Amino acid sequence: MGLLSARELVRVGRSVIILERQKVARESSWAGGGILSPLYPWRYPEAVNKLAQWGQPKYEELAQNLFAATGVDAQWLKSGMLIFAEDQAAPAFEWGRNHRVNLTCIPEEEVLSREPALAKLGPALYMPDIAQVRNPRLLAALRQELLQTGVKIQEQVVVSGFLYDRGRLTAICTAQGKISADRCLVAAGAWTGGLLRDTNLDLPIKPVRGQMLVLRSRPGHISHIILKRGHYLIPRQDGRILVGSTVEETGFDRSITDLARSELRAAAVELVPSLDESPVEHHWAGLRPGSPGGIPFIGEHPNIRGLFVCGGHFRNGIVLAPASARLATDLMLGRPPLFDPTPYQLLRA
Repeated sequence: MGLLSARELVRVGRSVIILERQKVARESSWAGGGILSPLYPWRYPEAVNKLAQWGQPKYEELAQNLFAATGVDAQWLKSGMLIFAEDQAAPAFEWGRNHRVNLTCIPEEEVLSREPALAKLGPALYMPDIAQVRNPRLLAALRQELLQTGVKIQEQVVVSGFLYDRGRLTAICTAQGKISADRCLVAAGAWTGGLLRDTNLDLPIKPVRGQMLVLRSRPGHISHIILKRGHYLIPRQDGRILVGSTVEETGFDRSITDLARSELRAAAVELVPSLDESPVEHHWAGLRPGSPGGIPFIGEHPNIRGLFVCGGHFRNGIVLAPASARLATDLMLGRPPLFDPTPYQLLRA
């Protein structure tokens, strides 16, 4: 959120400083799988789907432009997604019709012709237009492009609060001193709520841990994103396969567990039995910014002019980011907003 918002602002001639308490883009944006769709999108509120559908077609061009500017390939790839959820067919098709999304149901024999390594899992809902990006590479490209365009990135800087006069933001307080600013966007992921609490704004954003594995495999072992009972496989171009993910309310604990490792590995082997021979190359955890219904908070502080928020995207930060950044910067700049901002306002009934 922060990097894409900074990109929007600098492209219209604004001077931007990014303050990061550790290393930029190393939290949930880095830790996620990079699927450019909500999982089971028909289960989400319209406010989430609206942001997702605006951003999905923007990613191919974004990845191309970042590669041209930086030489870093975000590896945008239209994988398509196979979803094994036959009991969800009716709401899925209704959602697909209403949103003009390419979604079909294909029989088991066609599933296996597309993915011979899969177990016999029955028919699948198929969304051929779903793409993915490789999160760490996308973020590295964004960081490099922003530095090239004059954005200042200050890492290891902890924001401790905000100064304001007569309801107008005047400065940001850090351990290293004050930074004068008349506009600030708080895009601190799971830490957003805590950062704003002293401003008398209590946003219901909480950390939700997600653990993932990456298996060392071979290119072409599987070619689609595969989803069943909340677990998914994401094939990378180099043959690695991501396995996700857990959903755990453990506060700000980002440790990994043997239980999650066993759960994720078992889910992968259930979907693709031959993955039993693929070693675990890496196991990590990230803290998602959980929010009610997964609807992000995007807007101006109700009592402090110039202080804006873009947070609470839960499991869909990457796919919601282009539209969220655009809406946030529209509001910061006083432009006509991309969408009606009402569903994302900070104070909700």
